[in-house]
Amino acid sequence: MARNLHYMKLHSILLTSLLSTALVVPLAARDLTSSTEATAIRTTVEYLASPQLDGRMTGSDGARKAAAYLASELEKAGVAPGGDDGTYFQEFEFTDGVRVDAAGNALSIHGSGGKAVGYRVEEAFRPLAFSGNGSVEGEVVFAGYGLRTPGEGAQAYDSYAGLDVKEKIVVVFRYVPEGVTPERRAELNRYSGLRYKALIAREHGAKALLVVTGPNSPGAGELVSIETDAGNTGSEISAASISQEVAEALFAQAGRNLKEVQSQLDQEDPHFEGRFAIPDTTVKLVTAVERVRRKDRNVIGILPPTGRFAGKPEYVAVGGHYDHLGHGKTGTSMQRPGEEPGIHYGADDNASGTALVLALAKAEAAARGVQRRERNARGVIFAFWSGEEIGIIGSSHFAEKPTVPLESVVAYLNFDMVGRLRENKLSVQGAGSSSGWKKLAEKHNVAAGFNLVIQDDPYLPTDSTAFYPKGVPVLCFFTGAHEDYHRPTDTPDRLNYDGIDRITRFAGAILGDLASGDERPAYVKVERSQMPGGGSREKRRATLGTIPDYATEVTGVKISGVRGGAPADKAGLQGGDVIVELAGQKITNIYDYTYALDAVKIGEPVSIVVERNGTRESLTITPERRK
Repeated sequence: MARNLHYMKLHSILLTSLLSTALVVPLAARDLTSSTEATAIRTTVEYLASPQLDGRMTGSDGARKAAAYLASELEKAGVAPGGDDGTYFQEFEFTDGVRVDAAGNALSIHGSGGKAVGYRVEEAFRPLAFSGNGSVEGEVVFAGYGLRTPGEGAQAYDSYAGLDVKEKIVVVFRYVPEGVTPERRAELNRYSGLRYKALIAREHGAKALLVVTGPNSPGAGELVSIETDAGNTGSEISAASISQEVAEALFAQAGRNLKEVQSQLDQEDPHFEGRFAIPDTTVKLVTAVERVRRKDRNVIGILPPTGRFAGKPEYVAVGGHYDHLGHGKTGTSMQRPGEEPGIHYGADDNASGTALVLALAKAEAAARGVQRRERNARGVIFAFWSGEEIGIIGSSHFAEKPTVPLESVVAYLNFDMVGRLRENKLSVQGAGSSSGWKKLAEKHNVAAGFNLVIQDDPYLPTDSTAFYPKGVPVLCFFTGAHEDYHRPTDTPDRLNYDGIDRITRFAGAILGDLASGDERPAYVKVERSQMPGGGSREKRRATLGTIPDYATEVTGVKISGVRGGAPADKAGLQGGDVIVELAGQKITNIYDYTYALDAVKIGEPVSIVVERNGTRESLTITPERRK
């Protein structure tokens, strides 16, 4: 790739002077306090991860303070506003949970006895988070587990075969048949999500869906949490979970026993008619759920393109998320007993990446400011996203409503959890998204000297996933998971600031090439690997409490730690273990592990084999139900 050599030389000199002490000084001998940029990075992390910001939960006062701080720092550095209406901010809306309007929900059964029996919301029934709102009334049909899967013969599963549910209210069991083989369970779990079951019922013409957690299932009789699948949209069908009391009352109208019916369905008995109409019975369901909408904002600064790039603007985008978990009430906290409800400071996740992006912005702005002559340089977008922890909300909003045309963005560099460099190992992820990434990373690593782990998969659980499907090559920097991930113990004192400083210089060199290169990085389309259950089911119901180490490429799944009191902790698993077998299933990668976890049965002990210090150990682990 041809480059503007004058610009690149100046860029390199400035980054060296601004981001670190001289590169010729041995890294081990460097005094961090003498590194201006390392000190600035620490200052940023300590502010973002301070009690004053209260965990930076999306939409909170702490997040607003963080955004104001970042905007102020960009302005001081001479980086122009890149948000809405000439500001540094790009505002977006998000769903902050779902609220049940108790007065607006009702359920009653009108049976053959002629008298309607009413039930109380939150006691006997609860609308599902994605339920449509309104009042429906109709005859009742039981449709087994409410599943429909592709395939032929015994592999297919269709709870609606031969069943007329048009304009009727459908009752189904939650989850999948409990008595099937692990392999069959894993297959059916792909289609067991409540939203998907509602979609299938709606496609068959049903008015509403009622879901019961059967007596043979985990959490028997429990109502589905309102936090389950509280997405941005409804399902255009009324849907509610019902207690066993309500389900038994309905089954009694058909002369059936709830447990007996589920037990027969659990064995997939081909001779059992597991779906039937409930005669002489109607149900009236009134649902009212309110999706609580709130606002937050991305922080965006831009250094405009110059020279030949000014005529037809092109940009490199650099970003990381600044939000975190607040007090850990989002369901993704890994806090241990005794730590709740502590502030989740999020020093590594992701004050570290935010501080690095800010350091790059300051260095790039300074580099361009001192160069007086006209030069060819792409513009650089520096973005600080909010809403990553609740679903990559902020970056997705930008990808849908960019403040510059997205087709002008030639690449996106993402920094998420870059504060725990250990054993000199840095993961560079998403390298498969462009044919030039590996060569570029390896070129600049000659000076940086990292033990690079280059990973191809561009579909990652971070903000780059908002850009890659839009045709933008992505490259992500990551130093790995650890015991403090999503816990209140992720504090500034545990970060490796020397490591962040080195990653900043390494990334700055890559950014310099991208900003001045003549050609756009070539985009490579990679087909998405579908993990078992991808997208269609409710969140995985079984948990072992492991924290995978995604930065390490091994045969198996290496774990960086375990959650205190979780099954893995009780079974004796340790950070550094590599899981190579679970419940008789060979584990070679994270996808095998996910498949095997889908197949286990909650409460039943299974074997787990790990490699530890060069030897294999077989342990027994009992999966628990995810809360």
